[in-house]
Amino acid sequence: QVQLVESGGGLAQAGGSLRLSCAASEYTFSNYAMGWFRQAPGKEREFVATISRSGGGTVYADSVKGRFTISKDNAENTGYLQMNGLKPEDTAVYYCAAAHWFGSRSPSDYPYWGQGTQVTVSS
Repeated sequence: QVQLVESGGGLAQAGGSLRLSCAASEYTFSNYAMGWFRQAPGKEREFVATISRSGGGTVYADSVKGRFTISKDNAENTGYLQMNGLKPEDTAVYYCAAAHWFGSRSPSDYPYWGQGTQVTVSS
């Protein structure tokens, strides 16, 4: 099964940018759709974005549309989340996840998860 490791989290100021990476252990990363989710303290895990196996299709949550960009490099077995125009309400632990099919916003449809990386945005 694929194992995922996130990196790139940290502290940013409002209006700033961060780029999250998700490294996959398996060379067949191209067989999986990838998603990003986030969870703030006391809140449920929230869908952020997802990308198809080939990288040709993407879906975003309304809250991040136009600010965040999801991408996938199958040759490098790595996925990315470029976050621009950060807001304090983007503060959360961000998780990448892999699924066998593309398009779901539900965490239950993603069998494989990373450990998460903290993103904190100060005002």
